[in-house]
Amino acid sequence: MVDKDKILLAVEYFEKAYRLHLSGDVNQAIKAYRKSIDYYPTPKAHNFLGWALSLLGKYEEAIEECKIAIELDPEYGNPYNDIGTYLINLNKYDDSIYWFQKALKANDYDSKHIPMYNLGRVFEKKGMWFTAVKYYNDSMQENPDYQPAKVAYYKLLAQLN
Repeated sequence: MVDKDKILLAVEYFEKAYRLHLSGDVNQAIKAYRKSIDYYPTPKAHNFLGWALSLLGKYEEAIEECKIAIELDPEYGNPYNDIGTYLINLNKYDDSIYWFQKALKANDYDSKHIPMYNLGRVFEKKGMWFTAVKYYNDSMQENPDYQPAKVAYYKLLAQLN
C-alpha cells in the first residue's frame, strides 16, 4: 500500500522543483526533484530531473534519469525524445535516431512533432538533406504552429535551391 502522505510530499516537492527550474535556479530544482523522487518516484520527476541536469551539461546523468523514467512507464514519450536530444549534444547522431523513433511510437506522448523535428536536425547534420526536409515537413504537418520546424524547413529548402 502506498503512503498517501508520501505521495502528497512528492507532489509538493515536484511542484517546488518545477517552479525553481523555470525561474532558473537549476541547482535547487535538482535538489527538490530528488526529494520528490525520494518520497515517491514517478516517470515525470525522473524525466524533469534529467532535463535539469542537462542544463548543467550533465548529459550522461540526464540520460540515466530518462532511462529510469522509461523503466517506470515505457509508454511515456518525453524521456525517449530527451535522450535523443542529449545524444545530439554529445555528437552521437546515429545513436539519437533510435530514441527519437521510440518517442514517435510511445502512446503517452502528445508532442510527436518534436522528435520529428529532431530527426530532421540529425539528418541535416549527417548531410542527408532530403530526409531532413521530410522530417521537418512531417513536424509541420503534425503541428503547423511549431516555429523551429518551419524555420529549419524553409532554411534548408532555400539552401537546396
